[in-house]
Amino acid sequence: MTDMNFQLKGTTMTLVVLELRSHNPDTFNEQLMDIVQQAPQFFDRSPLLINLAKLDEPEALVDVELLLKQCRARKLQPVAFKSVPPNLLDAVNASGLACLPEATSQLASRELALQPTEPVIKTEVHEVPVARGTKVITRPVRSGQQVYAEGSDLVVLANVSEGAEVLADGSVHIYGALRGRALAGVRGAQDARIFCQEMDAELVSVAGNFLPSDAIDSDMTKHAVQVYLDGESLKVERTV
Repeated sequence: MTDMNFQLKGTTMTLVVLELRSHNPDTFNEQLMDIVQQAPQFFDRSPLLINLAKLDEPEALVDVELLLKQCRARKLQPVAFKSVPPNLLDAVNASGLACLPEATSQLASRELALQPTEPVIKTEVHEVPVARGTKVITRPVRSGQQVYAEGSDLVVLANVSEGAEVLADGSVHIYGALRGRALAGVRGAQDARIFCQEMDAELVSVAGNFLPSDAIDSDMTKHAVQVYLDGESLKVERTV
């Protein structure tokens, strides 16, 4: 019997969701650029789901090819459409991307709280129960490296360099300087927190809610802080 060359498996994906309300090419491009510039490294090659469920006019014509071109120009990677109205179905199918129904239980999407002038990107967070253990990293996390603690908290006993990324399904504890990106509760655990001895982050996130560096109060930088979710907003507070 010939060995199979591959296996097909189901999985849970984490991706950014763009909830399209209308598509005026010029204003859309400007608004998308404004959001991406707030956290360019986070959006670089991020998989993107385009949700068409809340178009202002369900029968509106959307230039699907131009929409995809604009997203890719900002280094986003569209992978699928969701809730496609009948009048756009042919264009979406011609794009070669997946076409998903309204129910997408296998997609865990990350909430983006960047507060643009007119919201363009919105996401949905599906909380997944996490069995909390601890993953301990004793060495510095250097630029270009990514460390993920699946199903557990993450403890880093050193610095997290600029351009590095640490992620955990639980909380993130950094006993050094945070100069890169830290994401806690990446599967939706809203009680997760980020702790660091020196805040100088490029981006922090808890349960899909994000703060880029320029949205973090300058009074918090260079201090020991904790980051936690309060309702729908992220709070950054000194711990000493």
